[in-house]
Amino acid sequence: MSAMKVMNTSVSSDGWTVSGVVNDDGSCEYRGLRFARAHRFSDPVDEPLVGVVDASEWGQMCPQTPGFLEAMFGYDADSAGEDCLHLNVFVPPGASADSKLPVLVWIHGGAYLNGAGSLAWYHGSRLAARGAVVVTVNYRLGALGFLGGDNFGTLDQISALRWVASHIAAFGGDPSNVTIFGESAGGSAVISLMAAPGAKGLFHRVWALSPSIGQLRTLERAETLLAEYLSLLSCDSLAEAATKSVEELLAAQNTLITRPSAGYDFFSPAGGGSGLPHDILGEAARSGIPLVLGTNRDENKLFSAFNAEFTSKTEADWIATTEATFGARAEEARSVYARLRTGEPWELISAVTTDVGFRQHARRLAEARVAEGTPTWMYWFTFASTSFGGRFGCCHALDIPFVFDMLDAPGAEALTGDSPERGGVAERFGHELVSLATHGHPSWAQYDASTRSTLVIDTTTTLVDDPESEIRALFS
Repeated sequence: MSAMKVMNTSVSSDGWTVSGVVNDDGSCEYRGLRFARAHRFSDPVDEPLVGVVDASEWGQMCPQTPGFLEAMFGYDADSAGEDCLHLNVFVPPGASADSKLPVLVWIHGGAYLNGAGSLAWYHGSRLAARGAVVVTVNYRLGALGFLGGDNFGTLDQISALRWVASHIAAFGGDPSNVTIFGESAGGSAVISLMAAPGAKGLFHRVWALSPSIGQLRTLERAETLLAEYLSLLSCDSLAEAATKSVEELLAAQNTLITRPSAGYDFFSPAGGGSGLPHDILGEAARSGIPLVLGTNRDENKLFSAFNAEFTSKTEADWIATTEATFGARAEEARSVYARLRTGEPWELISAVTTDVGFRQHARRLAEARVAEGTPTWMYWFTFASTSFGGRFGCCHALDIPFVFDMLDAPGAEALTGDSPERGGVAERFGHELVSLATHGHPSWAQYDASTRSTLVIDTTTTLVDDPESEIRALFS
């Protein structure tokens, strides 16, 4: 990222002044801007800008137990706290209140358990340099953000979007041209926001990267998990749970997430809960807001490649996986996957679980939107990392440093590898995102029921009709 100079830039409007930092390339960033306050297990209360605000330091991130990716992203436990409803604004060189640039609002991923908008991989200055104002947002996570029917994290995201609508023009952004984008949990979050009545009119395009659609919960499931969580805390009510320490809340949370769950849906948006309709995906399908969505070819290799229990899978395990997934078509499925995805049994199993957990969910949502006549584009990211001898393939989260052009961020090269082709891939990914934000569409043809046009993003990027149609047919 660009070297930072001392604080020497400010933005003012209607009785407030925000001071930030300017980088050597002339881009500016305003960090840790509070958009709301919230008591524990309560809805956020919007907090507009007022007076003189020092935005030179990152705000707190939501308390969490960091995972593998958070360690790579540069997680700092000392920066965590419940006073975490902050956002960050990145402005390209030369932008002013008259610029009316498209706005890109990033909702981070992390299984609704981890992450923050301030992590180094999400630094928005290079993406902003493509001609946009970039905003990265914190929201409440885990038990603090999603308990039972209380979608506090979703309400936080909507509050942040209200802040953008009210204030972003002073930073050079156009509040009538806002694109929300997110990866993994952030990808399913932006899809859920398409269904949220309170978010209507606050954004105008959506890009969902590897959305964890399977994490979205029914209200019944959410209430069941709430009862389990309260039992772990030895509490009879949410009011009693609110008296526990953060450490106790996280300990119970960490115990709950070890239990079996097909969708890893312990803490996530609940349809029919606060701020969301019962049928999240149905409403997202009917939304006329332009949507780009896609997945990575080898998503689950992030979780399986260095898991000794998983990589020791045998041919018998491969057969059992296909029989459990495809039933009477198991033998056909083994033939198709062996032809299209070479590898050891663990790699073939990972390919199936990637399709089950990510790719087919995205494809079904795209098909549902096509049936509703809503504008939809699909892509498939297939660039293979060279790291660890290529063991990661094109795994989950590999796309993040490309879309932000942060290939030199801490830990990024350990995931992406160091091949010289990476720069060109980042250029194309960022270009397409900003094209959506600027023009309301990316450069390739819309997805439809006949051609299923899909942009395959790799060292050479091509538009392909119905890639791996035989695999799709197995799930139809």
